Amino acid sequence: MNFDSVLGIETQDSADTSPILVVPYVWIGDFVRGHTVVRVLKKRWPNRPVDLLVTRQCAPLVDYMPGVRAGIVSDLPRSRLALARQWALAAELKARNYATALVLPRTWKAAIAPVLAGIPERVGFFGEARFGMINAMRWGERQLPRFIDKNAVLALPAGAARPAEWPVPQLRVPTEEIGRWRQANGLGSGPAIALGPGSVGESKRWTYYPEAARLFAERGFDVWVVGGPAEKAAAQQIVATGGPRVRDLTGTDLRNGILAMAAASVGISNDSGLMHIAAAIGTPTMGIFGPTDPYLWAPLNGLASTVLQTKSKLPCQPCQRTVCTMNDHRCMRDIAAEEVVDIAERVLAQISVR
Repeated sequence: MNFDSVLGIETQDSADTSPILVVPYVWIGDFVRGHTVVRVLKKRWPNRPVDLLVTRQCAPLVDYMPGVRAGIVSDLPRSRLALARQWALAAELKARNYATALVLPRTWKAAIAPVLAGIPERVGFFGEARFGMINAMRWGERQLPRFIDKNAVLALPAGAARPAEWPVPQLRVPTEEIGRWRQANGLGSGPAIALGPGSVGESKRWTYYPEAARLFAERGFDVWVVGGPAEKAAAQQIVATGGPRVRDLTGTDLRNGILAMAAASVGISNDSGLMHIAAAIGTPTMGIFGPTDPYLWAPLNGLASTVLQTKSKLPCQPCQRTVCTMNDHRCMRDIAAEEVVDIAERVLAQISVR
């Protein structure tokens, strides 16, 4: 698909300039995929500003999303309503005079601030008895096959047919910023492989990143391990196995991960937020899948390679579970490090002849 194409969606009113708020899912990968919603809205109303509610963790992504005017940072706690903070958020939203709010999560809690802010049109799917809170209610979410369908259809008119293809998420990272980042981290200008060993859910984590890092280093590649604080221990193990050409670039700032994936020649990741970041940037991306279904969860952008266990079809696969409860994690353990490294070299060879 053409990275910039938006097909099958009609422009409705170029004169409308009333702002729109999108309340997205805030896991990193889901937040990146939410950029498709922005692109649909901007196609329908080119001159309506679109803002996103965002957590501090995801906030750096907004800087690279075309069509987003601003990110409204709000780290509301997951375990309680926090009404005082909801009122404070609502006051900020009210001051921005939104005419429409798209509430992507089906939860009651996600709709509180838009209601308190008095946003006139509040669009969302039925869920948790949100009658009155969502006043432009949509139905039939469970009949939609993929997560992206459930989100992006809310940006269309009620009852409208889905386009043959949704516009893909985009992250545009300036070349000069990538260069400054590499220089600041002493990373030189040569080709590098970025590894994303983390994921939400233990079962989605491929076992052999340390061995793959060692093989890449032996074949002359620099290797960067990318992730958050939860990946620090894995990164240290990968560096210890891979040797001096392997760098631990994990940290607390997601911007670091964005720039690493933008600078890399190839990104290799589990089914995780970093996979979606790399694909949205346009970096050739290899996604390693075991318990999850690539049809449902792979990036719309497409992958340079979808890596799956092919020795034998496991009866439990895809289980969609966060922890393996049968077959001893074979869906991931049966993907060998040599296989992933060989695929990556083929991907690099294809890039070099373009």
